[in-house]
Parts: sequence; C-alpha cells; structure tokens
Amino acid sequence: MKRRRNDNRKTFQTLTLVTQLGLTMIVSIGVACALGIWLDRHFGTSWITVVMFVVGVIAGGQGAYGMIRKIYGDDGRSKGSDSSGEDHGSVKKD
Repeated sequence: MKRRRNDNRKTFQTLTLVTQLGLTMIVSIGVACALGIWLDRHFGTSWITVVMFVVGVIAGGQGAYGMIRKIYGDDGRSKGSDSSGEDHGSVKKD
C-alpha cells in the first residue's frame, strides 16, 4: 500500500511540473504578445508584436529552464570547476 502511495505522489509531482512549465511558457508569450500588440497600435507599426513574441519565447524558455534546474539541482559539477574537470578556484600550497 505504501509503495502505491509513493507512486501516486511521484505521478502528481510530475504532472504539477509539466503544468507549471506549460503555464510559464504560455504566460510569458501571452504577456509579451499583448504588449507587442498594444505597442503596435500605439505607434502605428506592425513589427513590434513579432519581436515581442520572440522575447516572450526566450523569457519563457529561460523561466522553464531555471525551474527545471531548481528542481533537479545542477548537473553534478562542484562549484569552481569547469567541464574539463580542472579546478580553477583553488590555490595549491607547496
């Protein structure tokens, strides 16, 4: 019974994450597009909405990426080391 409860909890956590990611993208794009439409009407242009759409996609992607990194932690590397495995942040003593 306890295992089944843990499986259900994991399923609901995953569904919550997917919903949050989707809402982050939709809200970011929607707000940016609405602002772009308003600016286009205000200035009499027709290209600001397209630019704001791209800005909304980028902002939503960064928000989703940040949320995923926060949930799963960083990629396992320690602070001060790069992908080559060398530690540039420490000072060696002789």
